[in-house]
Amino acid sequence: MARRRSATLTDAGRELADRPRLWPVFLSCLAAFVTIVAFSLLAVTFVRSLYPDLSERAVFEGLPGLLALTIASSAAFILTALIASGGAMPASLRLLPGSETGRTLLLMVLGTLALGQTLDSLTALAGLAQHGNMVMIRRALTQALGPDLFFAVIIVGVVAGTAEEIFFRGYMQTRLVQRLPRAAAVSITALCFGVFHLDWLHGLLALVLGLYLGWITELTGSALPAVVCHVINNSLFTILTASWSAVGGVGINIALGVAGALVFAGCVIWLRLARPSAPVEGAWLSAMVLRVWKRLRR
Repeated sequence: MARRRSATLTDAGRELADRPRLWPVFLSCLAAFVTIVAFSLLAVTFVRSLYPDLSERAVFEGLPGLLALTIASSAAFILTALIASGGAMPASLRLLPGSETGRTLLLMVLGTLALGQTLDSLTALAGLAQHGNMVMIRRALTQALGPDLFFAVIIVGVVAGTAEEIFFRGYMQTRLVQRLPRAAAVSITALCFGVFHLDWLHGLLALVLGLYLGWITELTGSALPAVVCHVINNSLFTILTASWSAVGGVGINIALGVAGALVFAGCVIWLRLARPSAPVEGAWLSAMVLRVWKRLRR
């Protein structure tokens, strides 16, 4: 009995030792930030060499500056993730298909768009639509016409969405979940995702979106659904911002906000019910939504 207990303790200790340590993950966040700053300085220098007549403010607030800075940050995220993971194979970053199906993936995308619309409407209703760096981003994207819009969708939508998910959900959350409870890993990753947006309002919106993207990553066991959702969300945002002005008016934002919240809640509940074999630890978000839904029905 004593030998069996000793062997069990030895196996548990060996399993704990095999888990990745936490400090390299947070060190990678610092490395990503430093790399983003360095690459961004190079990007600004490059844009100013192409447009010598532009002022420094125009470089940062115009479309060329936005695209250049987006490429810089995306390259930094991908480079840091590859170095931190030792040039890992896609499986170690959970960049292989998981348990998602075509229907559940569609629901995940719909949930992302509904959540984004709800957050946009709440921002407008709170009188914060003209605050934060989202104003600068929207102003820059309104300059995207024709081929510029195509490149903006590719860079802001596809490249940025993919790079951010590779680093945050593919690398960071995957490492954290091997050491921490799933809810803690998702929350910490979403918090870092928000902080990296360097603006309290944009960061808060990114935090909420990051919680959802982290949840669907754990629900499916793959970061690919989060990549798809992020890419589609960013691409539609780019197209709509370049083509139409922001939705104004209290009434329309209340209607869109309520509709978005209901659709989002429905998607989360449906996804959870459609995945009865999902890990119990991954049900924390859906459980919270179900509790809120039951209270609203009283």
